[in-house]
Amino acid sequence: MIPGAPAEEHRSIAGTFGARVRGVAAEGWDAPTPVAQWRARDVVRHLVEWFPAFLADGSDIELPPGPDVDVDPVAAWDHHAAAVQAVLDDPAYADVTFTHPRLPPLPLPRAIAQFYTGDVFLHTWDLARATGQDDTLDAERCRVMLHGMEPLDEMLRQSGQYGPRVPVAGDARWQDRLIGFIGRDPAWQPS
Repeated sequence: MIPGAPAEEHRSIAGTFGARVRGVAAEGWDAPTPVAQWRARDVVRHLVEWFPAFLADGSDIELPPGPDVDVDPVAAWDHHAAAVQAVLDDPAYADVTFTHPRLPPLPLPRAIAQFYTGDVFLHTWDLARATGQDDTLDAERCRVMLHGMEPLDEMLRQSGQYGPRVPVAGDARWQDRLIGFIGRDPAWQPS
């Protein structure tokens, strides 16, 4: 997790992702992405569908369902991001312990930042690259995330959430190193 308040981190990262969501042209939602078998709308679908179940499994919090991604991916994202932000902004949840069956207990805001906000950050690159938008990620966040993930390399690969590491030059920028680490080719371009 990057030092700082989880609510502010989410506001910033979800805001950047939201800008990319709003930047997709109407015909761009079916564009292929760096994630095999995914289209641009599937990036949004992934984020709005996996996290509510994860959150409910480790807490008593149920996010309200939102618009259908297939009908309106922008509205689906905006609704979802606002619901997550409301949880992070609510002082009643600041001291809640997140007790997911497959994880050690964590403070809820930290669990959201570590597992969800980081995922939004990474998928910003996928959506931006797929739709021809600015795919620049914060270099310091990339560096910190990569250093935090590298010791977990084997476990992350076994989880099935990341593909094989894509080799990059030793002097590559932090973004390319992180993208390669999670199994994406930093040079990927839509065909």
